[in-house]
Amino acid sequence: MSIHPTAIISPDAKIAGDVEIGPYSIIGPSVTIGKGTKIGPHVVIESHTDIGENCHILQFASIGAAPQDLKFRGEETRVIIGNYNTIREFVTIHRATVADIGVTIMGDYNLIMAYSHIAHNCKLGDHVIMVNAANLAGHIHVEDYAIIGGLTGVHQFVRIGAHCIIGGASAVAMDIPPFVKAAGNKAKLYGLNTIGLRRRGFNEENIKALKEAYRIVFRSSLLLKTAIARVKSEVADVPEVRHFLEFIESSPRGICR
Repeated sequence: MSIHPTAIISPDAKIAGDVEIGPYSIIGPSVTIGKGTKIGPHVVIESHTDIGENCHILQFASIGAAPQDLKFRGEETRVIIGNYNTIREFVTIHRATVADIGVTIMGDYNLIMAYSHIAHNCKLGDHVIMVNAANLAGHIHVEDYAIIGGLTGVHQFVRIGAHCIIGGASAVAMDIPPFVKAAGNKAKLYGLNTIGLRRRGFNEENIKALKEAYRIVFRSSLLLKTAIARVKSEVADVPEVRHFLEFIESSPRGICR
């Protein structure tokens, strides 16, 4: 373990043997940090936070502070961060309230760039990228491989679908379906994220099926229920199309169009 002598570590924290903690960082009570993780200088991990293995948290990040929610009454909620995540300068990640899932949680291999904010009760999957100053309000769920552009604000309770990309400086007030491109204030859809899908190794037949499903749902002028029924009857039944439709059908907030 390499802990700088100016770092302040709670006796209640559980830190793996090879963790590095830089100068003037503060590790509070009820914090666990997994092996291979590197904590830079001036980082504050306030309390009730679990950080996995081989993460890299850079200077001035703040993790585990109380949520910015007037309903919060000091309950012992947590932040849970998985493995191989990179959290850059001045990122803020807040503990949850007892509502909804009751935890702020992040999967593995995520890149959270400088000045981004992840509010209470958010749930991030794996391989998510949040570009500089992207901001998530409370209770937002982000699926795997989503990319959220810089300076983008996402409204509370919105869901962000897998493999989608949101352009910079967008304002997202409705759910963004998986596999699409979105941008604008307020955000609109601009077709499939075909470049991203090919980079991720999706085969051309499945991309073709997704294109047809997207065309029917968003460009046919059909009522949503009718469009979904038509996709189910006319488009190849591949996993990507099923996920696309299930996401739309299960949206409590409504879909960005």
